[in-house]
Amino acid sequence: MKTVMIFLALMVGGFLCDAPVSEGYDIGDKATDFKLENINGKMVSLSDYKDAKGYIVIFTCNTCPYAQAYEDRIIALDKKYASKGYPVIAIMPNNTAAKPGDNMDAMKTRAKEKGFTFPYLIDKEQKIYPQYGATKTPHVYVLEKTKAGNIVKYIGAIDDNYQDASSVNTTYVENAVDALLNGEQVKETKTRAIGCSIKA
Repeated sequence: MKTVMIFLALMVGGFLCDAPVSEGYDIGDKATDFKLENINGKMVSLSDYKDAKGYIVIFTCNTCPYAQAYEDRIIALDKKYASKGYPVIAIMPNNTAAKPGDNMDAMKTRAKEKGFTFPYLIDKEQKIYPQYGATKTPHVYVLEKTKAGNIVKYIGAIDDNYQDASSVNTTYVENAVDALLNGEQVKETKTRAIGCSIKA
């Protein structure tokens, strides 16, 4: 009985640590800008990227195995698309009291070890990820910069195989950005993000 009670306590504790589900943005919504601290100490906003055609906003972290599995692919996305006008903007959304391994010092270390070429921002007050409706790490939002604002064009996973990059069949983010660069409609606008729950 005692073992069962401990198990239930752990289960409840785990649920309490997960971020509450937020509806957030849908396809076609205008995403508001933000100002978040980068690992270099500077504040970063989408508006800083004057020549951008859009953005690949990715909520990710250091500690989640899914996020770690995607790090090289996130670096590859930035390498492929930043010069074409779609830079990667990575945001760490977790509560660092719950996940000390995701604190700013750890973010700096991870970024240096992996050679991140993109800003790695901390959503310290946890106000941005609920606006977007992000629930997982990683969780991707492709935005197109228009006269009406930054419009959400894709939400979900990076691709269809988190376990093995060489076995990916569908590159959701690449397909979305390629379509936007070609002036076409994004065919698959929403997929299910696979990853660890964001910790509130």
